Amino acid sequence: MGVILQAFYWDCPKAENREFEWWNFLKDKIPSLSEAGFTALWLPPIGKAAQQTSMGYNPFDYYDLGDFDQNGGVKTWFGNEAELKALIANAHQNKIDVYVDMVLNHNDGGELEMNQMDNVLRKTKFNPASGKFPRNWECFHPCRYETMDESAFSDMPDLCHRNPDVYTAFLEYTRWLLEDIDVDGFRYDFVKGYGAWMVRAIQEMRSLKGDTEFNPFGVGECWDSDRNIYDWLAEVNTWNDNPINAFDFPLRYRLKDLCMNPNFSLKTLAERGTLLTDGFAGTAVTFVENHDVVRGDAVINDKMLAYSYILTHEGYPCVFWQDYFNWNLALEGTPNGITALIQAHEKYAGGNTTVLHADDNLYIIQRGGWGEQPGLIYVLNNGTSWNGTWVKTQWKNQKLSPFAWWSNTDTAMPESKQTNVYGWADFWAPPRGYAVYVPVVA
Repeated sequence: MGVILQAFYWDCPKAENREFEWWNFLKDKIPSLSEAGFTALWLPPIGKAAQQTSMGYNPFDYYDLGDFDQNGGVKTWFGNEAELKALIANAHQNKIDVYVDMVLNHNDGGELEMNQMDNVLRKTKFNPASGKFPRNWECFHPCRYETMDESAFSDMPDLCHRNPDVYTAFLEYTRWLLEDIDVDGFRYDFVKGYGAWMVRAIQEMRSLKGDTEFNPFGVGECWDSDRNIYDWLAEVNTWNDNPINAFDFPLRYRLKDLCMNPNFSLKTLAERGTLLTDGFAGTAVTFVENHDVVRGDAVINDKMLAYSYILTHEGYPCVFWQDYFNWNLALEGTPNGITALIQAHEKYAGGNTTVLHADDNLYIIQRGGWGEQPGLIYVLNNGTSWNGTWVKTQWKNQKLSPFAWWSNTDTAMPESKQTNVYGWADFWAPPRGYAVYVPVVA
């Protein structure tokens, strides 16, 4: 399905000394990202927020992409519209899709006005400089259309999507993003805060890319238990001809335990309780870190174990910017980093996942292959020495060679393996590490 790069982190323009130039900074990295195997970028909210130096999760003017002098300056913290379009065009030339963050639940930076339903003053008067999607108290809760919806966020005014003006404005905004700005999909922020029907309406829109009808990709941030994520997916995808995905938060926390706890039982990886293991692989976006969880709940130890899992299993994996660039886990040109795992994912990791072996310290799966991806064997070892066992694969009389591997103590290359006439061979991984074996074409 490809590999997403979350192309930002919290306060990244300041941290990277790229304030108001993030889009240009990203644009220059596109060719190398394409060569590494990334197929999509996830961008932060692109409109002008309540403050110019904001990550965008407190939207003020959805249509100001950095061209109007308001809220502290002209550009957004990331750049302007022309620079964003140049980034997107360059990404498309390199066969990389672009997804943008959609904040539909709440707004910030409005002027105080009286809500005529409950006579409470709230900051709900918005007169954006773009002149598009002006809002007043009737666009927020409470109003004549709805007293409240699923949840408010912080103390920011909570938009009412049942107001026909709000609903229509967001559909038009979506059309503009897809057709005029040329984005390819959306990450929906805080989906627990409003009705799933709003996301479904956006996902089912018939937009045009040139003369071709187009449905956007979508993934929701339902930061919750597996049961509640399933309920949200069922609600948003019922009668939806363009199903949406969800981030696999339960898997992320399971993988954090794997990395942080040397006594973690690898049998847990095959147990139910995540989207991937409960049969929802087709709608699971898997990840190790994002801009939220990394602040205060980061994976500190042996993070490559988690990346080896998401980049060999089913699901749509998402790599975090800081892991790849700032914390030096890419390791381009070696078999020991994220880049090698991305290559394994794109070239080999097709088809269904079959668990061939799972005990406390050893976990082996087979990807069965699909289309041009022939499949692979993945071995994860939680022990303190090299570990492996005999398993029966789908390949008979076949040589499989190590393609990617890593260990926190021993990065020696694993040996190639030859299956017998029945498909059996012994596959090994280094201590507290992994190995990915792929079939060798004669």
